[in-house]
Order: sequence, then C-alpha cells, then structure tokens
Amino acid sequence: MSKLMRLEIKKNFLARRGLWIYLLAGAPTVLLWAHAFLNLRDGRKCDLGRDSLIFATIFQFFYLRLAIFFACVGVFMRLFRGEMIEKSLHYYLLAPVRREVLLAGKYLAGVLTTSVIFCTATALSLAAILAHASRQVAEQYLFAGGGAGHVLAYIGTAALACVGYGGVFLVMGFLFRNPVVPAALVLIWESMNPFLPAMLKKISVIFYLKNLCPVEIPIPPPFNVMVIDADPEAMPRSMARPSPMPACIVSDGLFALTPNVINPLPASGSRSSMWTVRKACVGGTPTTG
Repeated sequence: MSKLMRLEIKKNFLARRGLWIYLLAGAPTVLLWAHAFLNLRDGRKCDLGRDSLIFATIFQFFYLRLAIFFACVGVFMRLFRGEMIEKSLHYYLLAPVRREVLLAGKYLAGVLTTSVIFCTATALSLAAILAHASRQVAEQYLFAGGGAGHVLAYIGTAALACVGYGGVFLVMGFLFRNPVVPAALVLIWESMNPFLPAMLKKISVIFYLKNLCPVEIPIPPPFNVMVIDADPEAMPRSMARPSPMPACIVSDGLFALTPNVINPLPASGSRSSMWTVRKACVGGTPTTG
C-alpha cells in the first residue's frame, strides 16, 4: 500500500491539473498576509478579536463549504473515474493487489494530499493574523486565551473535512460518470443544512464540521430568524435546532466514512472484478473465454 500511496501522492501533488487546488487554498492566505503587511507598514494596531472572527467566517463559509468541498470533488471523483477515462485502470486491477488495498491506498493518498494542502493553508492564515499583533498580545491569545486550542481545532477540522467529503465523493465517482450533477446535489444539500429539521441536519458532513469549529459565527438579521435556536418545549422536537455534539463523537462519525467507501469495488479475484476491468478499460461488452 505504501508504494501505491507514494505513486498516487506524486500524481496528485505534481499534476498540472491540480494547480487550481493550490490557488483555491492559498487565496485567503495571500489576502490575510497582505492585510498583515499593510498594517505593519502603516503602524496600525491589530484588533485580534475582530481578525479572529474574520478568519472564523472565512474558514466556515469559504474553506469548509467551498474550497475543501470542490477540492475533494476534483481529487476523489478522479481517483477511479479518471483512470477509467484514461483507460489505465486495468493496470491496477490486474496487478497482484487486493481490491480493498487498492481502494484504501488511493483514498488515503487523496486524504493526505488534500489535508496537507488545506491544513498548511489554515496554519499560514492563522499565522498571518498573529503576525501583525504585538508579541505580548499574541502570547496572551495563544497561551492564556485558548488560542492554541483554536489553532489545533481549525487544523483538525480541515483534515476531517477532507476525510468526510473525500469518502462521499469517492463513492460518487463510482456511481456517476458526470461529476457535475452529484456535486451540485451535495452542495445544495450541504447549503440547506441550517434550515433543515434536526433529524435531517445529521445527514450532512457540514453539520459535524460546524460542531468542531471553536468560534461561532454571529448571523446578522434578517437571516438569524431562519436559523434561530428553537425552544424545545414550544416546537416539535424534529424542528428544534440540535445542540452541539462532543468533538469525540463528531470525529468518530467522520472517520466512520472511511471503511464504508470500500464497498463499491468488487472483491479481488471475483468474476465481477474482471468484468469491471473490461467495461472500464476496454469499453466493450464483457466476454467469457
């Protein structure tokens, strides 16, 4: 599996078609560092509380809902669908490697690739916020104000977002030839999460990721009316907004997606797996012989 992961990581990191993922992850980082540079040049004071809230907004609404989402669409839906299009999947399936190992290796390579990119971008963005603050304020925020825990929470949430969305879109890559339709449907469902009943909220990746974010974003009126906390006694239980879940339960739920993506690929050595090779790589009707 290690050799397979190295091969896939090399393809994902160095592929020219993946350049847009670096641009997507680095755009907020560049803007935050430009903001820090201008403040240092002009000698303006840093409002660390305001900047932390700005980053929390960027992280929840840009990174989680857009950047990591579309990066996982581009990486994970191509892990097998791209090999089928390029007629190269049979090289993997005819190798003496179990199908489960092949799938797990490709999935872990995709998770590692996207996690490294977005965790690094998150860490650099947080560093930009602290770069134009005084040393005393930065140390007080990190060690006395719980800022170090916030940094770890943001980085961990970015990694878990890659795990969750990666599992979803890896399965979508098996089920759909065109990635646009399933990606659009999942995006609409994830965007509707704040307005769904409590039971339906849990059938979503963003629901669990929001519970891991250390800073809650205040929603201005009139939008706060649509997502306001419901009184459990005044409304049906299914319509009330669920309370935040413990981080251990959230992380376990997202990691539970990993073994579930093993099912779509046929077991090694089975007749159906050879039919998959012929259909995906030759494009013809499977024959026996």
